[in-house]
Amino acid sequence: MRLMFTDRLYNHVKPIWDAYLEHPFVKGIGDGSLELEKFKFFMEQDYLYLIDYCRVFALGSVKATRLDTMTMFADLLHSTLNEEMDLHRNYAGKLGISKQELENTTPSSTLLAYTSYMLNKAHQGSEAEVAVCVLACTWSYNVIGKTLNENEGASDHEFYGDWIKMYASDEFTELAESMKKIDERTCG
Repeated sequence: MRLMFTDRLYNHVKPIWDAYLEHPFVKGIGDGSLELEKFKFFMEQDYLYLIDYCRVFALGSVKATRLDTMTMFADLLHSTLNEEMDLHRNYAGKLGISKQELENTTPSSTLLAYTSYMLNKAHQGSEAEVAVCVLACTWSYNVIGKTLNENEGASDHEFYGDWIKMYASDEFTELAESMKKIDERTCG
């Protein structure tokens, strides 16, 4: 039996995926021990990341060769703009960060390197390159969220529970699966 493209990708980088789950930052979200200042920095940077992530989804919709793929990218763009970014804005409010401060955050050099690379590949490539650019984020956040959600009480944590619930949700799982389907169709 031939493995699907995304299964082959996963198997090839499984040690990296396993390391995600053992990272102190991720473990700290899961057990509630992560320092709020570290989470604050992450949320600010991740919010900026999501802005460029949305641009990549828009490019995917433009470059799509099939209407269903165009729709999937447009749906991913919509859900990111209206659900995932709302989670970040809500956390910013809890952390005392205004929407204006959040949007005026200075991007870190790591963020700039990552988003510049992602946008460059999306601009220059086909819908397949766009799909690959965004797959890792959607898929890994879903895996992390679902794994942390298995920890007793993690999704009920007064601060980090909403993050876990968002990324472990059926809706976000559906988004990740949609992204995998695009990759299977365009790269498989």
